[in-house]
Amino acid sequence: MSLAKIAGAAFIAGFSGAAMPGPVLAATIFYAAGPWGAWAGVAIMLGHLVLEVTLVIALARGLARWLDRPDAPLVRWVAGIGGLALLLTGWDMLRQVPDLSLATVAATEQRLSPFAAGAMLSLSNPYFWIWWATIGLGQFAPAKAARGNRGLVAFYLAHFSSDLVWYSLVAILIANGKNLLGDGPFRLLIAVCGLTLLAFGLRFLYTAWRPPQVLPDGPA
Repeated sequence: MSLAKIAGAAFIAGFSGAAMPGPVLAATIFYAAGPWGAWAGVAIMLGHLVLEVTLVIALARGLARWLDRPDAPLVRWVAGIGGLALLLTGWDMLRQVPDLSLATVAATEQRLSPFAAGAMLSLSNPYFWIWWATIGLGQFAPAKAARGNRGLVAFYLAHFSSDLVWYSLVAILIANGKNLLGDGPFRLLIAVCGLTLLAFGLRFLYTAWRPPQVLPDGPA
């Protein structure tokens, strides 16, 4: 298998996973509406990158055996702690909604930077860990077997590029289109993002209590 084929397959698979709605998408919309604007997607993905590269290296060194099923103890701990973190983040987002306006949000710095949010939301998502320990490992292992470390690098760069392209596109659309909404629809959009984080927080807590047996479609 050529490096081009490895990269192409990884990009397509990664893009299909990146496009799935989740906490990172909600955070991208929220931060893109603020001072970070179109750069929110890049900043969030850089935080995601730091955690993801660390996880991939750890998986290659044997961490996968602790994460290869939804009822693994480590996965349940991640789900429990991550669920609480998402509930707090979602509630904080909803708490701001009544006072939000397009004029004020553009000048308001959030307590958590988008870089930190990208790392935290990835860290708190048990499905991100499970996906990499199973589907992700199953994809990059053949790439490494076929082309060695060059295959592994080609796979991961293409995978990350798919995330970067998708979330940058979302951030650009939100940053340039928010002024067309008006304050009412804008507050509704942020409220939906907050409710999304609350829903995923509850889902993760349920995963910690009663792990599912079916793997998700994507990591983000």
